[in-house]
Amino acid sequence: MDNLDILPWTEKYRPKKLGEISGQREVVSSLKEFAKRKNMPHLLFSGPPGIGKTTAALALACELFGENISGNFLELNASDSRGIDVVRGRIKDFARTTSLGSVPFKIIFLDESDALTSEAQNALRRTMESYSSTTRFILNCNYSSKIIEPLQSRCAIFRFSPLSNEEISEMIKRVCKKEDLKIDDSAISAISYVCEGDMRKALNILQGCSMHSGKIDSELVYKISSRAKPVELKEMLSCALSGKFLESREKLNKLIIDYGLSGEDIISQIYREIPTLEILEKEKIFLIDKLAEYNFRMLEGANERIQIEALLAQFALIKLKE
Repeated sequence: MDNLDILPWTEKYRPKKLGEISGQREVVSSLKEFAKRKNMPHLLFSGPPGIGKTTAALALACELFGENISGNFLELNASDSRGIDVVRGRIKDFARTTSLGSVPFKIIFLDESDALTSEAQNALRRTMESYSSTTRFILNCNYSSKIIEPLQSRCAIFRFSPLSNEEISEMIKRVCKKEDLKIDDSAISAISYVCEGDMRKALNILQGCSMHSGKIDSELVYKISSRAKPVELKEMLSCALSGKFLESREKLNKLIIDYGLSGEDIISQIYREIPTLEILEKEKIFLIDKLAEYNFRMLEGANERIQIEALLAQFALIKLKE
């Protein structure tokens, strides 16, 4: 069996070159120029998970170092080693050595760098200054606001945006062709809806669906991803907004049993559907306000089932108050 066949598809189909990365055109264009000139500043990649930040860093390193990548590229996950010791130890030891090959610097890639403690970040800024002639840093984070200002000022900041449905769909079709999978258009649309611009999530869902024989359809996608169909969720909301609380409660029970949804999953999907409802603007404002209130209650530890039913009761009150 080929080694690629035992890899998860997120790794099997991870782009190896900058030109193969989906989306992020402006970012990729800048990184290509860095690779071409063999010179770059420290970089800070910021954005949601699964949209190509780590892939971009690895592809940039591959194009810069080629076969010498192992000696010139150090990848650390800051959520595993988040204290000051890792900065004073592994990072400094790697940074002080000279590079191999034609590129005059090494790269240290700190994934999930927003998990670093403030003490570690303060130690890192001095290390970045001291070894800037031999080492470049790429900091990767979901929230740039969690990176201290002195570190941000030392980096060129690239903000990655969620991938479009078209980019997700294109990748799904490409993978299905290589894996000889049959998939219909409704399933592709369903994966795009569920993953919300996250390519990693899209490929994981697709690989989960591939374990089932036959053609992949939207029904299977929603089952695998534990998400409710948008039409079913809208039916539940429509019942509540029509004052039919008990009927909407029954549909809620069906969603929880059939799809195994948690309270947070339901809140998240309701939030996505509210703007599409055919109701007055002031009613949408009321719904969002109530949604935030009940989401907070659940985060504080309140019973999910009771809170979601209470939320539907609030939705039903809109009609009953008229």
